[in-house]
Amino acid sequence: MTENKKELISIIIPCYNEEDGLDNFFIELQKATEQIANTEKEFWFIDDGSIDKTLQIIKEFVEKDKRVRYISFSRNFGKEAAIQAGMEHAKGNYVVIIDADLQDPPELLPDMYREVKENGYDSAAARRVNRKGEPRIRSFFSCLFYKIMRKMTGVEIADGARDYRLMNRKFTDAVLRLSEYNRFSKGLFAWVGFRTKWVEYENVTRAAGESKWTFFALLKYAISGIVTFTTVPLVISSFMGIIFCAVAFLAVVFIIVRKCLFGDPVAGWASLACIMTFLSGIQFLVMGIFGQYLAKMYLEIKARPLYLVREMSADSKLCE
Repeated sequence: MTENKKELISIIIPCYNEEDGLDNFFIELQKATEQIANTEKEFWFIDDGSIDKTLQIIKEFVEKDKRVRYISFSRNFGKEAAIQAGMEHAKGNYVVIIDADLQDPPELLPDMYREVKENGYDSAAARRVNRKGEPRIRSFFSCLFYKIMRKMTGVEIADGARDYRLMNRKFTDAVLRLSEYNRFSKGLFAWVGFRTKWVEYENVTRAAGESKWTFFALLKYAISGIVTFTTVPLVISSFMGIIFCAVAFLAVVFIIVRKCLFGDPVAGWASLACIMTFLSGIQFLVMGIFGQYLAKMYLEIKARPLYLVREMSADSKLCE
């Protein structure tokens, strides 16, 4: 009687300038994964063009642990590209995405695995129930963003959702079939559907280093996510155009009636200037929305690769 082959868990860790906390993170991750019995593990460190000693530390991990593999990009392509690269190379029955800053608690992994393995879920995803330690203005706009996304897209993106999740192979392959260049992973995870278990936890502050996500970087990411994942802004622009055309028509009728009844005294230049400025602003807003979609189409049509690899571990090459 042959022994059943152990299932493989592939753990993807996007890294960008994480030298300060990477050692501690890997220790905590190993502790958490040891609690998942009767499984094999592989650790995919994706170096997103780091300019510090992140890659050097990852190579030290490779020498100490044969389960560690890495891919290093030629430059910084962004977290979305790092996630995609890891998913394309991961061969596990289960695939995990986790950040290296310990804001995604590794100790949640055994529970996440149990939900998918034993309770019939296709993925288990982490969700913060609060934002302790985060600036209030950032928390406010983050909550607002999720509300807007839910209203516009029609898919359920939970407030406080993280990219941190464990997926079975069916879920992973479904996400990999979505080949667009402009990616918004939280939206893609929600769009493919399947059954997802949300694992809630208290917010954890960053263990070391500084966050690479400034307020304006997050704002840009939010705008990109909305434009990438829904065409509702174009519909809103169309309605705005109809509304202001109607208002302009009524204004013309009013001017004609006033001319016939009271003559045409010269007055109201200040209010006219304000109205013209307001309407011009609306026009530029609508043009900007169109421009965002045109830019996304331009990037998709060029069909450039999502990332370029500078080097990778020998085991990674064998998996291609």
